[in-house]
Amino acid sequence: MTTAAMEQELRRKVAAGIHLVSEGFERYRVFTPFQLDDGDHLSIVLRKEGEGWVFSDEAHTYMHLSYDIDLADLHKGARQKIISNTLSMFGIRDREGELVIAVPENDYGNSLYSFVQGLLKISDVSFLRRERTRSAFLGDFQELFTTIVPADRRQFEWHDLERDPQGKYTVDCRINGMPNPIFVHALANDRRTRDATIALLTFLKWKMSFRSVAVFEDRRSIGKKVLGRFNDVCDKQFTNLSASHEEIRRYLEPEL
Repeated sequence: MTTAAMEQELRRKVAAGIHLVSEGFERYRVFTPFQLDDGDHLSIVLRKEGEGWVFSDEAHTYMHLSYDIDLADLHKGARQKIISNTLSMFGIRDREGELVIAVPENDYGNSLYSFVQGLLKISDVSFLRRERTRSAFLGDFQELFTTIVPADRRQFEWHDLERDPQGKYTVDCRINGMPNPIFVHALANDRRTRDATIALLTFLKWKMSFRSVAVFEDRRSIGKKVLGRFNDVCDKQFTNLSASHEEIRRYLEPEL
């Protein structure tokens, strides 16, 4: 099969925009539109091995995951189970960190499709760490506010039952007992900060009376544009939960 015919089949069976670039004898770099969560594209090559062809990531997938996760942790617990099941499901082999899939009977399109789906699913194990990190941050946040704010003055995961019965616009901790309640958001990433911005703008649109407070896991990790929009609607911010315990306590205790 010629390179042009191979490329045409890949576009037809996998995705438009795929193209091959020769990198030497019987070796091609495969450019696809598929991206990892940080914007990097999948790293895939097509090369001849013996009498057949294989798609390979040349160990890039695990290397990319290692930026956030210790490689040893990929091969134990929930991550190991996800990776093992994915390899089996899509017919991918792990050769000491290099992930490869064979191309049977010149079926390049279906082989690449399976390979792409497998690589993307394996890359998703990075979210396990992020979710655990976020859960730990929210746990620390709730523990601190439990020690500062009396039980009858606080409500975690609050939303307006009358205006928002489905809970689309939530507040991580509502502190009541004063003319204008305090709405506190715990913010660990850009998405949470965008959600808080939308929630606060909605509350203002509803003409609710409140004061807004944000507690960041680390404000330096928030994108400049996201943070700039949030700054326009938030009254008080604490840049780092772990470093701001006493500052948060001093700010809230006069209200309680």
